[in-house]
Amino acid sequence: MSRRVITGLNAEGKSAAIIDGPLVPMSTAGAMVWRTDAMPADNSGSTDIAESPFSFALMEGGGSNFMVVEYAVGMEEFWHSTQTIDYIVMLEGEVVLQLEAGEVRLTAGDFLVDRGVIHSWRNDGPGRAVSAVITLPARPLAGHLPEGAA
Repeated sequence: MSRRVITGLNAEGKSAAIIDGPLVPMSTAGAMVWRTDAMPADNSGSTDIAESPFSFALMEGGGSNFMVVEYAVGMEEFWHSTQTIDYIVMLEGEVVLQLEAGEVRLTAGDFLVDRGVIHSWRNDGPGRAVSAVITLPARPLAGHLPEGAA
């Protein structure tokens, strides 16, 4: 998978690349580039993020997330909504964004802003699809969270 470079201050207090290495595995479906626990972010310190499995609680914890997500061919549909605003850039392949009122096909180079609506993803193939995703906390859409939704 790809390389990540994280900046910060070195021991002399000068700007530097303090991390230069692989992405942090999140699950079989992606990896975490970086995350913060709160907004605004605290840029002090140099501690790396911990490897952790993906969960919607991770996305809705009040901080930011910068992830790489892989969509497997034939993946199982999972309809959901989140209390986040998601900025998504398709890097490779194509996926279908399923919405309550239709579908949108996204291909490499497309940008999506998902504003917490109910949706699902589908990869019809023939190959994998990959996106870069940034999630930030957001207020939920009034009356739009169905019973049992994340």
